Amino acid sequence: MTDFLAETTDVLRRTPKVLRDLLAGIDDAWTATPDVEGGWQPRDVVGHLISAELDNYMDRAQRIIDHGTDLPFEGFNRFAHVDRDAETTLDQLLERFEQLRGESLARLAGLVSETDLDRRGIHPVLGEVTLRQLLATWAVHDLDHTAQVFAAMAGSHDADVGPWKVNLGILLRRDDPAAVPG
Repeated sequence: MTDFLAETTDVLRRTPKVLRDLLAGIDDAWTATPDVEGGWQPRDVVGHLISAELDNYMDRAQRIIDHGTDLPFEGFNRFAHVDRDAETTLDQLLERFEQLRGESLARLAGLVSETDLDRRGIHPVLGEVTLRQLLATWAVHDLDHTAQVFAAMAGSHDADVGPWKVNLGILLRRDDPAAVPG
């Protein structure tokens, strides 16, 4: 049997470092492009992850522990970062995310044990969910947005790769997800 909570926490602990190592101090030429048309630049992704630390996963975990299915989760503003972070540098966002994630993980360690993972809460759209599902979603959410950062950075040099683009699935996904070589 695996230790779901420890393994999930390990993934969550890594995300700020991965993003900091990838993005801190990097030239804007690598971060000024969204992942897809109308998508997010890396700074938007980090800002969104900050919003999730402030208003999403830990608040919902606490609500499951305190209220179970008696009180549905509050909504989450996926775009709160847009106005909030308009004047904040990417390096400042990375630092803030790292700080908040550390606080969240410390709070999680004091709140949740393996025996709590099957406890249930109510999502306003998805219905009944378990704490395990919430925590797994938090980790996969990190992975999804980390991939989005990589895609945005690759997209910033789409034209520069020339004919090699046909071999670069990360760029082909930007144009047509079905075109990615198998």
